[in-house]
Amino acid sequence: MTLSLGIKNLLPLIALILGIAAFVAPRFLNVIVGIFLVLFGLFGLGLVR
Repeated sequence: MTLSLGIKNLLPLIALILGIAAFVAPRFLNVIVGIFLVLFGLFGLGLVR
């Protein structure tokens, strides 16, 4: 079994880390979600590789 860190594997890992961070620091939930959505959109549109 090999583990490659491509975008398809990296985004769920980032989502998991940001989800845990949102539980630890709920005041920053809007910022965390906003950053994740912007990054997800940039990767989804292919503007960032």
